Amino acid sequence: MPLTIIGVDADDTLWHTETVFRLTHKRFNELLGDFADEDTLEAKLAAVERENMKSYGYGAKGFTLSMLQTALEISDGQVSTKVIRELLDAGREMMTHPIEPLPGVEDALLQLKQRGRLVLITKGDLFHQESKLAASGLGSHFSGVEIVSEKTPEIYVKAFARHGGAVGSSLMTGNSVKSDILPMLAAGGYAALVPYPLVWEHERAEKPVGNPKYREVETLGHLTEWLDEIG
Repeated sequence: MPLTIIGVDADDTLWHTETVFRLTHKRFNELLGDFADEDTLEAKLAAVERENMKSYGYGAKGFTLSMLQTALEISDGQVSTKVIRELLDAGREMMTHPIEPLPGVEDALLQLKQRGRLVLITKGDLFHQESKLAASGLGSHFSGVEIVSEKTPEIYVKAFARHGGAVGSSLMTGNSVKSDILPMLAAGGYAALVPYPLVWEHERAEKPVGNPKYREVETLGHLTEWLDEIG
């Protein structure tokens, strides 16, 4: 059965993102090193970030606010205005960091377009995700863009329907098992994992090994082989 629509994730599937966050984590730990060790800081930041996602969602803006809150709480309000300013600068740098597409991504998109309509499906801050897509130069390859607050089975059903397809005859590909794979499979669609070397703590999940509608491919370019097999 040929697939009609191919959904593609953005961050760490089309361009580097987690590497930028890791550099900011390092800077955060250095700035707050007088108040706690690295493990304590990381655990506290992760807990604050997890709670704040309910209000801020995903992305650099929410992460910046979580860094500021963690700094205030871990220091019992003693953190200096200089450190606060540097954390704000770090957040701003994340928002304006150059977009670097992953090797071979554009060629892969050109091949995928021959096998189905491409729809970008990503979660995060609307303004930032739109800015990154524009800066990447990859926007012309997609017939539609969906920027969502979360990726759930219901979201996938609605997203593919909006673009004229059914989730059962569509495929989602990305680097996150938790967001790109499991909810798409739960919705009845196909899902392909393209691993990225770094995995965000909040995106860790067990791979659905053995599911006939799931495949792990080395790169986005290798996805065409499975698509041809399905078709």
